Amino acid sequence: MEKKHYFCPKQIINPMKKLYLITLLGLVLCFSCTKKAETDPEVIAMRGLVNRVVPEYSENIVLERLQNDTIDRFEMETKGKNLVIRGNNANSMAVGLNHYLKYYCMAQYSWFMEEPLQIPATMPAVPEKVSLSARVPDRFFLNYCTYGYTMPWWGWSQWEHFIDWMALNGINLPLAITGQESVWYEVWSDLGLTDEEIRSYFTGPAHLPWHRMQNIDRWGGPLPMSWLDNQKELQKQIVARERELNMKPVLPGFAGHVPPCITRIYPDAPLASLGDWAGFDSICWCKFLDPECELYSEIQKKFIEKEIEFYGTDHIYGIDIFNEMIPPSWEPEYLGRVSRQVYESLEAADPEATWLEMTWLFWNERQYWEIDNRIEAYITSFDKNKRLLLDYYCERQPIWERTNSYYGVPYIWCYLGNFGGNSMLAGNLDTVNVRIERAFEKGGDNFVGIGSTLEGFDCNPFMYEYVFEKAWDNPLTKDVDAWVLRLADQRAGKEDPDMRAAWSLLADSVYNKVSSPGQTVRINQRPTMGTIDKYRQYYVAPTYKYNNITLLDVLDDLLAADCDTRTRHFDAVNITRQLLGNYFSDLYADYVKAYREDDYEKVRELEKTMTSILDDTDKILATESAFLVGRWIRDARAIGTTEEDKDYFESNARNIITTWGEEDALLNEYASRAWAGLTVTYYAYRWKEFFKDVDAAIDESIPFNEKAYHERICKYEGQWWRERLGTFSAEPQGDGVALAKEIADKYRAELEARYRK
Repeated sequence: MEKKHYFCPKQIINPMKKLYLITLLGLVLCFSCTKKAETDPEVIAMRGLVNRVVPEYSENIVLERLQNDTIDRFEMETKGKNLVIRGNNANSMAVGLNHYLKYYCMAQYSWFMEEPLQIPATMPAVPEKVSLSARVPDRFFLNYCTYGYTMPWWGWSQWEHFIDWMALNGINLPLAITGQESVWYEVWSDLGLTDEEIRSYFTGPAHLPWHRMQNIDRWGGPLPMSWLDNQKELQKQIVARERELNMKPVLPGFAGHVPPCITRIYPDAPLASLGDWAGFDSICWCKFLDPECELYSEIQKKFIEKEIEFYGTDHIYGIDIFNEMIPPSWEPEYLGRVSRQVYESLEAADPEATWLEMTWLFWNERQYWEIDNRIEAYITSFDKNKRLLLDYYCERQPIWERTNSYYGVPYIWCYLGNFGGNSMLAGNLDTVNVRIERAFEKGGDNFVGIGSTLEGFDCNPFMYEYVFEKAWDNPLTKDVDAWVLRLADQRAGKEDPDMRAAWSLLADSVYNKVSSPGQTVRINQRPTMGTIDKYRQYYVAPTYKYNNITLLDVLDDLLAADCDTRTRHFDAVNITRQLLGNYFSDLYADYVKAYREDDYEKVRELEKTMTSILDDTDKILATESAFLVGRWIRDARAIGTTEEDKDYFESNARNIITTWGEEDALLNEYASRAWAGLTVTYYAYRWKEFFKDVDAAIDESIPFNEKAYHERICKYEGQWWRERLGTFSAEPQGDGVALAKEIADKYRAELEARYRK
């Protein structure tokens, strides 16, 4: 029998045979490693994200787990035809993929689902290995208000896209408050309240954030049972996907807010009225149950147990007990006692619980909180490591700097950036950079995170992406000018000198001012001659602090850019919208002046131009999917299971973005939007009726009757949302880039004459 030979390191083998065996062994090992890697839950989750975000590249993306649980980090390099992304978890790997998309593919994955990712046909190579680490462990996102101003009508497809966006931007601590009314329904039912009592206590869907924050009850209710069922199932999907991508959803806890009718069952329950909020009628005022009573702990336990049954838990709970409200007592002893007892009730329900709380109240009601050591008494009354604070509005006023770094309590530096979902170019890149770096330098060991607390998705999405990039040790983020140039490349899909010029000019002149409530264009303001003070609207602040010719120059650069990306389309529409809005504001000042000076020829000349701007504004907005009121209404109706419910949801959707509550209420226009359809049927209608009344007064040689005008317009505003005036397209119409050029040329001579210096 022939003797068999076995491979031995000392054997001399034919070189070609040796090469073959080595190659075969490598392939076997590679297959083995890949197979092993794809069984890792973190890699499997990331593979799902890759398949959703860049399916074209998926076969050439290799995912590997880094065994390092002490800090979030990723590595990235090109090997042959493959891009290898390594990370200690799915979230870190997602940040690595986003870094690749931004800085090698020159592409942006937008938070707008309708804006597709545009990437090169061939995967760009990474010349040198990239390795970045997180500078902070926590990256928080969202605000209670976002659930009313942006997200109330979202279905799973929108949530799935958004959760992917959050993962790509490294967010690992998202606020997750969808579906809590389904939990409360069970809790209040178990305590003996009726279906009518419970659902009438809830507000309408878009107003639920302010119900959840103990600001208002009942407005827009009763809440349909179909909503509760829909949101319960949706929340299950949301938290499952967020956990899959290494996020810890922040679920709500019990903040002491109870239905007033609970006294029918517990007549001795110690309730305090939290009083007026934003001028709503007393029937909408919230009742606060003192945490000292046993009932408080009983409700907390029932709620947490039921919530965990429905949605699981990561042991972080958002509880805000006095947001924009006056506590029953300002005594430091009371504030400390209440705070401690709220946590004790939470800990009894979940021994691993951490209480997360926003600190907006310390800024908004600072005249009360910043005396007698009230803040310190309130936030240090129990184990500081069981509390996590959101420093809510740091781009304007970091509270950590006013409170000795929150007296050692862990906190997250947050960028707010938008109030009410208002459409206004706003942001302060340089200040954000400086203030985040100062927090790293002087914020203390209890500075543990970076986040954003935007009230609504707006038209400046890059500001939020910049904030979350600052959470990683990417040196580019410390040089704002350099970062902006790379942002321009991402908007163009390549390095384009005109796009770079446009964005550099924007960063230098426009994006250097903090946002503020009511920051919107004059078009969205109910017209007034200012003769009766009560008709002035508090939440419309159309001021801008740059020369409006800057936007014309930016638009010219954008239009000259040699690219055809969706992001360029968005920018062209967005800049044109703001350019027209600023011009309208300045013409309005001239209009009022001319009327008061009896220069009626000038009045009619300005009226003609302003009317033209109103029409052109709606036309340019109609070309961009992000600026369509039809989308908002379509999504609201889609949640309804009956025509009655569909009509109810649509009415609620219309109300929140216009009068907010009853007509002529304090919050009127707070959530105004520059949206097509809304502009032509609501804002422009009011202005054209105003012009008509002023013209009639001039023709009859009588004073303009401002009171009569406002009474009629207030009635119309109520009709607009109650009777659902107007039908709207949910799909964009026309070429925004071409229309932007047409509009720029139409007004160029007037703009040059007015603003060029």
